[in-house]
Amino acid sequence: MHKLDTISEQIRRAFEARTAARDKALAQARLLTRACALAIRAVHREEHDLMQAHLEEANRLAACLRAELADFPDLYYAGYTQDALKEYAEASITCALIRHQPLPSLDELDLPPATYLNGLAEAVGELRRRCLDILRHGYSDEVEQLLGHMDDIFSVLVTMDFPDAITNGLRRQTDVARSLIERTRGDITFSLRGEHLERSIRRLSAQLPGGTLPETPVPSRPPEEE
Repeated sequence: MHKLDTISEQIRRAFEARTAARDKALAQARLLTRACALAIRAVHREEHDLMQAHLEEANRLAACLRAELADFPDLYYAGYTQDALKEYAEASITCALIRHQPLPSLDELDLPPATYLNGLAEAVGELRRRCLDILRHGYSDEVEQLLGHMDDIFSVLVTMDFPDAITNGLRRQTDVARSLIERTRGDITFSLRGEHLERSIRRLSAQLPGGTLPETPVPSRPPEEE
């Protein structure tokens, strides 16, 4: 029993080190989530310099999490840490695809596979948001390109038929992505048909005596917000 004090002190120091690492990781995870949210907001507003600054900050924070939790793998793979890193994946992927840049790879982001895939799945919602922003001003070929990216993402997600314990709930995210893609395809189709109808009306009006045009455009269904 004379060793008990030594043993207890050793355990206490270990707990103190883990607690300090956990507290710091929580603070960094919050900062990382915030930087990712700001990067996504900036890319939707086409504030590209600001977007890049937030992405660089997110990259720095993600690297810090990896380095400082290297001795505590259980803390690195804890829910709050992986949730923040998932936001990092989502922001990096969203910004790249909206700006028509190459998709960042798993190795480039240095993330666990399940975390990367869940971030990829959540990027579908941001791509839909971009499509709706474009459709407010009329149909554009860009929405077809974005829809193609969404389809490509889903075609990968649906093949990841593994237990949720391995993929961290990817199956539910895949179901959400499917619903978002179907709704987006419907919105794009409705917008395109509306433009075709409006052009047809204009051509017909030009052939009528006086060549009168409708005073107001053909009403269209407003895209749904998320």
